Amino acid sequence: MPLQIATALLPVFFVMALGFVAGKTRLVDNQNVRSLNTLVMTIALPISLFVVLASASRADVVGHWPMAAISLFVMAAGYGATYLVSRRVGRQDAGDSAVEALTVSFPNAAAVGLPLAGSVLGSTGALAVATVLAVGSITVSPLTLAILEVRKNASAAGPRGRTVLRAIGSSLRKPIVIGPVLGLAWSLAGIPLPPLVNATLSEIGAVTAGLALFLTGLVISAQAIRFSAVALVATLIAVVGRPALAVGVVLLVGITGQLAQETVLLLAIPAGFFGLLLGLGYGSKPPAAGAAVLFSSVLSVVTLPVVIALLPAL
Repeated sequence: MPLQIATALLPVFFVMALGFVAGKTRLVDNQNVRSLNTLVMTIALPISLFVVLASASRADVVGHWPMAAISLFVMAAGYGATYLVSRRVGRQDAGDSAVEALTVSFPNAAAVGLPLAGSVLGSTGALAVATVLAVGSITVSPLTLAILEVRKNASAAGPRGRTVLRAIGSSLRKPIVIGPVLGLAWSLAGIPLPPLVNATLSEIGAVTAGLALFLTGLVISAQAIRFSAVALVATLIAVVGRPALAVGVVLLVGITGQLAQETVLLLAIPAGFFGLLLGLGYGSKPPAAGAAVLFSSVLSVVTLPVVIALLPAL
């Protein structure tokens, strides 16, 4: 077991640390990551999600609906709790609070989950990762984008309701939303993904995990990390609250075996870079969000091995 855990986690933290060091030493510019952000969020990750979902069987996709429902519940709870803390304790505006809430509630499944899928999870590990990513991409991510769009267009003329609808429409047209939705529709339609299409799209999809890990470290290296009450609460929600709630719901609804293990492990992954990268495009860089990613990533060196060791009991 110790060797299995080390094999699963060491590559993850090595690549993330590599990005952090590269940013801190200015080997790679950590202030202008727009191009890398676009590559991950607009190209590589949406394509990767489409391929994983579209190439999965309808039965496997349908069989993961309990995981999708639990993931949505846990993410929504984490999002709401973090948003309230940010607004009431941190006194941040709605946009910065939404970025922080997305950062904390949406686990770093793209960077950490994909590598773990091959070493810890079973044959449907990649599908489980895609399920969590798809849930976050079509729920809490568009919500955050809509809040940021409303803030951006706050001075625009017209009824506020129309502004909100435009913001929601804009968020739902993002590739990170369209990719998993198309993949899900393809799988549910029962249409086999042609091998040539799979092989062609998988080339860019293959770089997603490593690049996302490197970019996470790079983005963290550029954050103004300050310890605060909000950062502490956000970190605890990510590394304790989210996985504890996941375990509680899994036990409550009676899910066992591989599906339970996939659900708990992926929801125990530390805070992700989605919020940070989405916020960059709107000039939103709340310090507590960067701190939560850094602190939760460091703490996950301890928490993830504990979770992995306890998975057989589920």
